[in-house]
Amino acid sequence: MSETRRLLDAAKALSRLLHACGVPHAFYGSVFTAVIANIPQSDEIFCIVEGGQGQTHPFRRVRDAVGGMEDFTTTHSPWTNRLHVMYRKPIPAIELCSALKIEILPAGETGPRRLDPSTVSVIQGIPFLTVSEFIRAKLKTWMIRRSERDAMDISYVTSRYWNKVDINRIPEQDMSFFVSRNPATLPAWMALRRKYGV
Repeated sequence: MSETRRLLDAAKALSRLLHACGVPHAFYGSVFTAVIANIPQSDEIFCIVEGGQGQTHPFRRVRDAVGGMEDFTTTHSPWTNRLHVMYRKPIPAIELCSALKIEILPAGETGPRRLDPSTVSVIQGIPFLTVSEFIRAKLKTWMIRRSERDAMDISYVTSRYWNKVDINRIPEQDMSFFVSRNPATLPAWMALRRKYGV
């Protein structure tokens, strides 16, 4: 488990480089829940990077943005088609270098295809998926791997922020199945459905 603050420092550093290169991006993962719940430990962070028609692949855009930066290295895994960015920043008090890994995900594969103000919100100076997009992306992941961590993230965010969720972005059948397996989320899901008259 990493300190949430260190993950945010890594995210902020990567975000500055991507922003300077004009690359739309947003962070996602359990780090989002840690930030909004003020939890000091987190161990999951992803960066969703936009690609699309007429643009280079998101992995290339990230490699170009971090190329030549001594605090960053990239590792591409062709077998799994994943790119990881390692952030290495010396910790002055300890005088050692620790690495934090951020997995890069193409927009549309995880999260929305377009990363714009309707799908991204800035928290502590870092772009994250909005609450609706976070729940949608986590729900998609939970439907595949049924991870308890994903379930806890979905339950926490849905229960606390249901009033900020756009129900049109949440797959109803998937969420109904999720709620059947995680009944603590039922009151928030029903409140959201009432809000939209569903």
